[in-house]
Amino acid sequence: MAEAHQAVAFQFTITPEGIDLQLSYQALNQIYLSGVRSWKKRFSRLRNSVIKGVYPASPSSWLFVVIAILATMYMRSDPSMGLIKMIQQHLPLSLHVSLSTQGQTMLSALVFSTLLWLSLILALRFCLKLLLSYHQWMFEQHGRVSNTTKVWVVSHPLLYSYQTSLPHLPVPPIKDTVSRYLKSARPLLTDPEFKRMTELADRFESNLGNRLQRYLKLKALWATNYVSDWWEEYIYLRGRGPIMVNSNYYGMDFLYVTPTPIQAARAGNTITALLLYRRKVNREELKPVRLRTVIPLCAAQCERMFNTTRTPGVETDVLQHWQDSEFVAVYHKGRFFRLWVYTAGRLLSPREIEHQIQRILDDLSPPQPGEEKLGALTAGERVPWFHTREQHFSSGINKRSLDSIERAAFFVTLDDEEQGMSGEDPAGNLDRYAKSLLHGKCYDRWFDKSFSIVIYKNGKSGLNAEHSWADAPTVAHLWEYTLATDAFQLGYTEDGHCKGDVDRSLPSPQRLAWDIPSEAQACSSLAVAQALADDVDCHVFPFREFGKGRIKKLRVSPDAFIQIGLQLAYFRDRGGFCLTYEASMTRLFREGRTETVRSCSNESCAFVRALEMMCHPLIEDQCRRLFKLASERHQNLYRLAMTGDGIDRHLFCLYVVSKYLGVESPFLKEVLSEPWRLSTSQTPVQQMELFDLKNHPDFISLGGGFGPVADDGYGVSYIIVGEDMINFHVSSKHSCGETVSTPSDAFIRV
Repeated sequence: MAEAHQAVAFQFTITPEGIDLQLSYQALNQIYLSGVRSWKKRFSRLRNSVIKGVYPASPSSWLFVVIAILATMYMRSDPSMGLIKMIQQHLPLSLHVSLSTQGQTMLSALVFSTLLWLSLILALRFCLKLLLSYHQWMFEQHGRVSNTTKVWVVSHPLLYSYQTSLPHLPVPPIKDTVSRYLKSARPLLTDPEFKRMTELADRFESNLGNRLQRYLKLKALWATNYVSDWWEEYIYLRGRGPIMVNSNYYGMDFLYVTPTPIQAARAGNTITALLLYRRKVNREELKPVRLRTVIPLCAAQCERMFNTTRTPGVETDVLQHWQDSEFVAVYHKGRFFRLWVYTAGRLLSPREIEHQIQRILDDLSPPQPGEEKLGALTAGERVPWFHTREQHFSSGINKRSLDSIERAAFFVTLDDEEQGMSGEDPAGNLDRYAKSLLHGKCYDRWFDKSFSIVIYKNGKSGLNAEHSWADAPTVAHLWEYTLATDAFQLGYTEDGHCKGDVDRSLPSPQRLAWDIPSEAQACSSLAVAQALADDVDCHVFPFREFGKGRIKKLRVSPDAFIQIGLQLAYFRDRGGFCLTYEASMTRLFREGRTETVRSCSNESCAFVRALEMMCHPLIEDQCRRLFKLASERHQNLYRLAMTGDGIDRHLFCLYVVSKYLGVESPFLKEVLSEPWRLSTSQTPVQQMELFDLKNHPDFISLGGGFGPVADDGYGVSYIIVGEDMINFHVSSKHSCGETVSTPSDAFIRV
C-alpha cells in the first residue's frame, strides 16, 4: 500500500475536531519537480520556436539592426528615407500626449527597425529557398564541382530551422512523367504489349491527364507537399490487411558483438539511449542529417517518433501523437507493465532502469485471462481490431490499460528466447533472428506503436517499426544512435551491469489490469497473423567477398553496382526481368518522404543479357561498356527521383485525383496494378562518427529488413558497412513455389 499512498498529493478525513488535512511532502515535491520539468520543456520549445521563426537570422540580430539605425540617426542622417517620420505621424494620439517628441522618434525608429529586420528575414528566407531548390550538384561528376555549387555550400542550417525554407515538391510535367514511364516499362513488355501501352498513355496524356494535372497543380500551390498526406493515408493508413510483415519492418543488433549478456542491463542502457535521443529531438539539439555533410534534409518525420501509436478504424486508421510521456510499456511472458522512467522530474539512471526491468523479470505472476495474446489484435486484420476495441476497450479498466500502452514513449518486449548468430548454425540462427524481429510469436509485440524494442534473454536486441509515420532512414538514424550510445557512451561494468546508482525506494513497475471477455480474446486475429508469419521465408547473409572500397575503385556507384547485381541474380533465378522497386527519399523537399527508382532499365537488361551470353573476349569488352552505361543510367534515375522528377508518386497522385472526380483511367489503373516482384531498399549508414569501425571492427551493424511486397516476389534490403562488407536481408513466401530466400547459385555467382 506504500505506492498507493504516495500516489496522492494529499488526503483528508472528517473528525470531531473538524477537517484533518494531511499533506504528503514527498508527493507534493514530486509534483513540483515534475511541473518544473514540464515548464522547462515548454520554455525550451518556446525558445526554439522563436529561433526557428526568425531563421536564417537570429534574435540578437534585431538588436544589431536597432543599434545601427539609432547610430545612423545620431549622426543626423535618416536611413529610412522619411519612413520614420511617417510612422511617427501615424502613432496613436495617446502616445503623442504621453511621449515627448524625442520619445516618439525613438519609438518610431524601433518600429521601423523591427519592420526592416522582418523584411530582411523574409528576403533571406526566400534566398535560402532558392538556394535549397538548386540540385545540380547531384548531377555533377565526383571530383568536378562547378562554381555555382561552390557558392551554394556556404549554407549551414540547423535541425528544424530550415523547415520553412525548404522548397515544395514540384509537380513534373505530365508529358515527362509519361515518357519516363514508357521508357521504364519497355524492357518488361513485348512489342505488341508496349504498342498497346503507348496508345493508352497517349490517350491519357492528351485528354484526361491534363485535367487531372490541373487539379494536382492546384493542390501543390495550397499544400506543403502534394504527395505526402495522400501517400500516408492511402498507402499506409487505409490498408485493411495486417501491418505485421506487410508494412512493419525490423532493425538488428551488432553482428558479432553483444555488449552484455544480461537482459535487464541491455534493456536499461537501450531504454536510456532512446530517451536521450528523444530529449535531443525535443530540444532540437540533434544534428540535422545532411547530404555530403552540407545539404539539409527535411526533419519533419522526427516529430512523431516517440509517444505515437496507430489506432484502427473501419475505413482508415489514425496516427495519434502525444507531446510527452514519462513511461514505457513493457511486455514479458504474457504480462503488460507500465514502467515509469522519470522520478521527481529526473530521468532514471541506466542502473535504475535495469533494476526496474529485473523486477519485471523476477515477477512470477501469471497472465490474466486474454492478456497473453492480446497483442495479436495489432497483428491481424484492422477492422476486427477496431470492432473489438470499440466494444471491449473503450471504457473502464481495459481502456485505462490500453491507454498506458498507446501513450507510452515506446514499447519494450523482454523476449524469453535467445537470438543472434552464435551457435552451431550461424546462418540459420540469423534467419530465425530476422523472423523473430519481423513478427515474433505474433502476439508478443505491439505492432501499432511507432516502434517496439525487443531485448532477448541473452542480451541481444532489435527493433520493429510501424511504417506510416516515417520511413526507414529516420528509424535507422535513431537505431544507430541507440546502439552507439549503449556500447560506447553508457557502457557497462566489468560484470555486465549498467553504470550508475540505484534508488531502491523506487515503486515497482505497475502491472496493467485487464478484464477481457472470451469473445474479445484474439483467437481469429492470431490465426490470421500466424498463417502470415509461417509463410514468410527470411534469409540474412553478410557478404564479405568485397565491399564499397573495391566497387568505388571501379568508379561505379556502390548502390548502382548492387542494383545491377540484383537484376542479374533475379534473371538467373527466374529466367527473366521484373518491375523493380528501389526506395529513394525526397527529403530535399519539405515534408518529403519517398519516390521509386525503377531499377530495371533498358541498359541494365542489355548488360545482363550480354553477360549471360559472354563466351569470348569481344563480348567481355562489350559487357564492361554496357555495365558502365547501366550504372550511369541507374544513378541518373536515382537523382531524378530525389529531385522531384520521379514517375510513381506523380502517377499515384493523378490516380487519387481521378478517384475524387469519379473518372476512370485505363492507363492509370493498369500502371498502379503492376506488381513489384522485386522490392529493394538500402539502409543508409548516416552517423559515421558514432561507429569507429577501424578501432572497433566487430561493432558492425546488420541493418534491417522487411517482408516481400508481392506474393511471388522478393523483398531485398541491404546495408553497406565500411569498405569490405555488405549485409543482405532477403524475404519471400513459402507459398510461392518459384521463390526461395536462401542464397542460390544466382546470388553466389553474382
